[in-house]
Amino acid sequence: MTGTLYGVGLGPGDPELMTVKAARLISEASVIAYHCARHGRSIARSVAEPYLREGQIEEKLVYPVTTETTDHPGGYEGAIADFYELSAKRLAEHLDAGRDVVLLCEGDPFFYGSYMYMHERLAGRFEAVVVPGVTSVSAASSVFGRPLVQRDEVLTVLPGTLPAPELARRLADTDAAAVLKLGRTFSSVREAFAEAGKLDDAVYVERATWGQQRVEPLASVDPASVPYFSLALLPSPAYASRVSPAPAASSPSSGGEVVVVGLGPAGPEWLTPEAAAELSAAEHIVGYGPYVARVPQKAGQQRHASGNRVEADRAREALDLAASGARVAVVSSGDPGVFAMASAVLEQVSSGHGTGVRVRIVPGVTAAQAAASRVGAPLGHDYCVLSLSDRLKPWEIIEKRLDAAGAADLVLALYNPASRSRTTQLADARAVLLRHRAAATPVVVARDVGGPEEDIRITTLGELDPSTVDMRCLLIVGSSRTRSENGLVWTPRSY
Repeated sequence: MTGTLYGVGLGPGDPELMTVKAARLISEASVIAYHCARHGRSIARSVAEPYLREGQIEEKLVYPVTTETTDHPGGYEGAIADFYELSAKRLAEHLDAGRDVVLLCEGDPFFYGSYMYMHERLAGRFEAVVVPGVTSVSAASSVFGRPLVQRDEVLTVLPGTLPAPELARRLADTDAAAVLKLGRTFSSVREAFAEAGKLDDAVYVERATWGQQRVEPLASVDPASVPYFSLALLPSPAYASRVSPAPAASSPSSGGEVVVVGLGPAGPEWLTPEAAAELSAAEHIVGYGPYVARVPQKAGQQRHASGNRVEADRAREALDLAASGARVAVVSSGDPGVFAMASAVLEQVSSGHGTGVRVRIVPGVTAAQAAASRVGAPLGHDYCVLSLSDRLKPWEIIEKRLDAAGAADLVLALYNPASRSRTTQLADARAVLLRHRAAATPVVVARDVGGPEEDIRITTLGELDPSTVDMRCLLIVGSSRTRSENGLVWTPRSY
């Protein structure tokens, strides 16, 4: 019979925070294994020491390198890979001999733990059992005395080894966060918190639950004093808002401003200078997640990303932020006044939200304009812009408007032509338009205009295949006067 490999989580450092199961397994095991640096001291062993017994075999897995350089031909990664292979072989010898092995791991074995490298090498050959432990993140929250997250808040766990701009982006896009692996990364981590506009809300926790733990504001920490066993914590903002002193009530004249900004259809080359200036001046960026991600990160600017179907909630959030005196930019793809956030914001203002808040709209290049420019001038004469989405209006209304536009011989720019849940509307729209248009009427199918997957196709109303169209497409259906020649489509200005 072979032995069992146990990956045992020891918790954050206080031996009393170890689970009952972990303590029992440590005391029963034939072999106790643990990692350590060249100096030979092991934090994991010191935590587990109260539960060790005489006669147990101890396997000290000594890292060949930690932060220093190495002359290994494969560099640091090569040296560590060889170390893990050798360590796995040493543990396998005990397991093959029928001895159970407990591999000690600070915190939780599968949460940035070294145990996982032994697990991936040995779990296929031997029985492997993982015993979870209290993580450093939970311990830090408890010693700070603030909740991590509550209700619908999102917690993001990040390694401090990420580049500062990437850290800043992720911190700005989340409610709460824990950043681990500080030590030599501390300065760039603090820079990222500052760039995300959340430095004043963050706390530094060192050696949580140990006798020499330290808790203080992140902004006041001396980088030279930061060890590896520390983390930066951004706790629940909802809790903080309830326990912190409430700001003085603002009068209608002291409210801030909401600027609804059009980003254009794709990258920064489609952004107008006016829109870029407004984004730079804003204290808060509010919008659908992928659109918020298109806005360059700026130090001190906070970002509030949300899903695609919560326009009203998003508008209220922006107005609430502005009501406290903040300058808020709500972002939309294309132009904010075309099936986008401008109407959503103004609807909430009309319902009584955002008293005293100024609202301005900054236009952007529309998807229809962008698509038209790729093929010529299909919108060169009178045209109609229509959304085929029946999420906010019934299909009967859409069909009536399609019929009227077809009868009026208008060029049509069709937004939201299809999605995963809407697969029949485009075929129905095509049938309605064929009542008034010849099958040879030019149709432009423009997908991801300006993006990496841009695809522009010119077809006809009779040959249009609805199955090739998705939500990222915009269609332009010509009038009886629209022409298509040599890859160009245009509608004459004169009859």
